[in-house]
Amino acid sequence: MSNPYIRLDKNNAAVLLVDHQAGLSSLVRDIEPEKFRNNVLALADLAKYFKLPTILTTSFENGPNGPLMTELKEAFPEAPYIARPGQINAWDNEDFVKAVKATGRKQLIIAGIVTEVCVAFPALSALQEGYEVFVITDASGTFNEVTRQSAWDRMSVAGAQLMTWFGAACELHRDWRNDVEGLGTLFANHIPDYRNLMNSFATIQDNK
Repeated sequence: MSNPYIRLDKNNAAVLLVDHQAGLSSLVRDIEPEKFRNNVLALADLAKYFKLPTILTTSFENGPNGPLMTELKEAFPEAPYIARPGQINAWDNEDFVKAVKATGRKQLIIAGIVTEVCVAFPALSALQEGYEVFVITDASGTFNEVTRQSAWDRMSVAGAQLMTWFGAACELHRDWRNDVEGLGTLFANHIPDYRNLMNSFATIQDNK
């Protein structure tokens, strides 16, 4: 039996960026490095565009995992930033869970490195506590396609919804009439071919 369709709601969603760290980034092999970086930054821009509460966290950043991506720190200077001293599952860190609960949101949009650990563990923990979880697959990375698929299967069976950043943006936006240029610009900044659509739209507008 299939699960009911649960739609992302910009008024009830928060974004959790888990362990997008310099050292861990070197482990990502299931997606090309530049594409992966672009997708992570697209998710960050999505969070800012929809004004979604965003939480940043790192794992053992003084060790081999390394520091958080500089661009994420710059994008969310006021966001809660939890540098976990050792907990592998972010949900095992009390400050992280407090920050999530403080958002008052029940839908959690999660992405991170690596997928089967840093994404899957908090996603499964949040599901167990009654949250609706949406995993952004193309802003999460891991060693290879085998480990990625095992993580996706485990989270999906538990009730997580697997999405791309583009799909999440469209579902949050709901209707183009809400803001054509704003959403279109977000897409064009991260999907080169989408710029053609926006250029076409601009030409039509100019000729009216």
